[in-house]
Amino acid sequence: MPDETPSGPDPTPAPGRRGRGPLIAVLAVVLLLVVAAGGAFWFLRGQDDLAPVAAPANSTTAAEPSADADGAEPPPSAPAPESSADPRFAKVGQCVRNDAAAGAKPKLLITECAAKSYEVLSRIDGATSGERDAEAKCDKVPGYTNWYFFDSELDTLDFVLCLKQR
Repeated sequence: MPDETPSGPDPTPAPGRRGRGPLIAVLAVVLLLVVAAGGAFWFLRGQDDLAPVAAPANSTTAAEPSADADGAEPPPSAPAPESSADPRFAKVGQCVRNDAAAGAKPKLLITECAAKSYEVLSRIDGATSGERDAEAKCDKVPGYTNWYFFDSELDTLDFVLCLKQR
């Protein structure tokens, strides 16, 4: 009888050789998460540029300072760097000025206290729902003439400034 030993390759599978499917799936999920996180960051970063809204307690607007009796303009001062001049950093006792055109949305910048500037009498951090809320909060501050509020999608960034025109 002939010897019945197989003469071909060993029928056992080669060690260490599995499909690459699970590895590709894991890499695809990681890549998708990185792209989603980058998109979310880009979207939320743009939310910081929301235009704040302001309105006065009286019929004049914060954008329209009253003219001095002598009509003299104070000498222009150089604005501070954007990060330190931003009204988000305004503190009680500091002054702000409106650099927006008349009738436009206010663009406040922290400045030195001078004629036609607004002194910050009170700063109220926390969620605000808009003009009525800002006015109601400032009604409790004696001597205020104008108010300014910043309303963001993140309530922790919201604030109201109660201002007094100088």
